[in-house]
Amino acid sequence: MLFLELLEYAALLATFLIGFTVTYLLTPIIASRMARSGIVGIDVHKLDKPKVPEMGGLSILVGLIVSTIVSMVIFPEQVMKFLAFLLTVLIAGFVGVRDDIKPLNPKLKPLLTAAASIPILLLGVFYPRPSLPFIGKTRLTMVYPLVIPFAVAVPANAVNMMNPFNGVMTGTCSIISLALAISMIVAGRTGEAILSVALLGCLLAFHRFNKYPARVFSGDTGDLSVGAALGALAIIGQVEVAALVAMIPHIINAFYLLSTLGGLYERRQISNRPTRVLSDGRIEATGDRRAPVTLARMILAQSPLREPEVVSIMIALTAVASAFAVFTQLLIPR
Repeated sequence: MLFLELLEYAALLATFLIGFTVTYLLTPIIASRMARSGIVGIDVHKLDKPKVPEMGGLSILVGLIVSTIVSMVIFPEQVMKFLAFLLTVLIAGFVGVRDDIKPLNPKLKPLLTAAASIPILLLGVFYPRPSLPFIGKTRLTMVYPLVIPFAVAVPANAVNMMNPFNGVMTGTCSIISLALAISMIVAGRTGEAILSVALLGCLLAFHRFNKYPARVFSGDTGDLSVGAALGALAIIGQVEVAALVAMIPHIINAFYLLSTLGGLYERRQISNRPTRVLSDGRIEATGDRRAPVTLARMILAQSPLREPEVVSIMIALTAVASAFAVFTQLLIPR
């Protein structure tokens, strides 16, 4: 028993290192290729509006592919779960690649990311009796499969919506990945936690290049892949409640953004920006009532801040939510 536990924890460390190493080595290569190909985005929160290579999230995707395949070798009894996770992330990643190259209809993108849940449904790697704090297992045999597409599409698009600043996506999602890994270990599902740890390794490696001042953007390729991965982890690892709590900042941001816009729009279609850059480089909330309400705009409502300060607050909010997520998991009877 002790040997098996040591093997599991060694596997956690191995997949973390594999995901980290592959992503770290690939990111500058992909960024360079994107820059030469003219696939760049404007860093709108800088005074000089520099052009930054896009689609860097491909390195996260490749890192996850490699680490997941290694995980299949280490835990062959979990191969169906790992395969469903891998296919879900790949489908979401392909949607992101398509959107980065040629923007999709904003109403079509959520449907396509919902379709990324098909491998989970077809391979049957879900447990339709989620556990709730104090209550324990519930019976949602008929309803649960209907919720799965939303459980993948909502995190994928929520992560995509909350990536306006350098290092926000990688910083917040790293913390959520860690919280989900801890929650799975607490629940006695160390095998599934290996996927969350692999994602953590990929995100931390990419954060090195994406943090302020960003040298590469993840693009929708990275955002949708990571968000779909978090949704898939919640289902496969049976930590749905913990995932929901950890993602509260992302959900709040998406809710206010969509409700104030009155529908689904691409970021590039929004002419009234929620924030603006001052002459000294600080960012302030706009006074334009037609601009959408976002988490960043709410943070900046009191006073202008520099970009790293805004990012730090968003990461801190996610850290608090993730701590509550782990605590919530501790309240769920095993």
